[in-house]
Amino acid sequence: MAIEQTTRKERGLAASKTGAAMKRSSTTTANRGPTAKHQTLSDYIASRFDEFSKSQKDVAQYIVDHLEEAAFQTAEELARHANTSSSTVVRFAQALGFEGFPELQHAAREEYRRRPNGSAQVETVAPLFALDQNEFETALAADHVNVEETARKVSRTQVEAAIESIVSAKRILIAGCDQMAFFASYLRHLLHLLDIRAEIVASPSQEGLSRIARIDEDFLVICLSAGRPNALVLRTMKVARHRKAATLAITDATLSEVAKLAERKLYYSSNSPAYVRSHTALLSLIQALAYGVYARDAAQYDNRIKAFKLK
Repeated sequence: MAIEQTTRKERGLAASKTGAAMKRSSTTTANRGPTAKHQTLSDYIASRFDEFSKSQKDVAQYIVDHLEEAAFQTAEELARHANTSSSTVVRFAQALGFEGFPELQHAAREEYRRRPNGSAQVETVAPLFALDQNEFETALAADHVNVEETARKVSRTQVEAAIESIVSAKRILIAGCDQMAFFASYLRHLLHLLDIRAEIVASPSQEGLSRIARIDEDFLVICLSAGRPNALVLRTMKVARHRKAATLAITDATLSEVAKLAERKLYYSSNSPAYVRSHTALLSLIQALAYGVYARDAAQYDNRIKAFKLK
């Protein structure tokens, strides 16, 4: 009898495990469905709303009704607004098939970014990629967000002031080291096409140091930085401030030392899932800045541009 009871228990345990496995398999399959159809996060949540617990429904409702806020809140902030706990928010994300809250938030930002004028009441456009993005798609999507975030954070007043400082400068010095050296060189190239001369400081060479030594009040000094500024770039900015030169910082960190010292500053977003910072938004900003200079006197610059056979 004891052996028979043990056998029955084992069979019951096996059946229980099989049922649980089938349930997990069913949930996984359900999570793949919306991905294949390129559903938005809001539509996906709505389609599964009845499956959630009471507290999870509070989270679901808040995200759908306040996507523009939920997309940029921490798990704790979202939980507070949904009158629940942060652990419930995490469990809700996992119930949707995400590994955790960051992946849910990324999907929310993707949907919000594609809504015309950021309005939840306007029909959304199709997502760029499915929810189960691979590394390539994730990097492209991040760059897409970077360009938009840069456009939102840079004001027209800041841009006009930067353009005016370039147009009115008697002499221009662009400082950018390491990975920023390329962008400093490219900005100089774009200005050269408009017959605006600029010099570069890209390394602590004798030539570079002599250019820093010549800075005076007639200069516009443009410093490019990513994250913690290069020591030479920071030194260039300090010399420029000391000698009362006009200064412009182009940086991805608004609280960096270079940004704090600069008279004018332009911010770009460099978030990236990859092993290096993204410079897509920086490239867009530099090209847009040069185009703004060109637009100040397009008729004058057209002949020169045509001479370079660029059009």
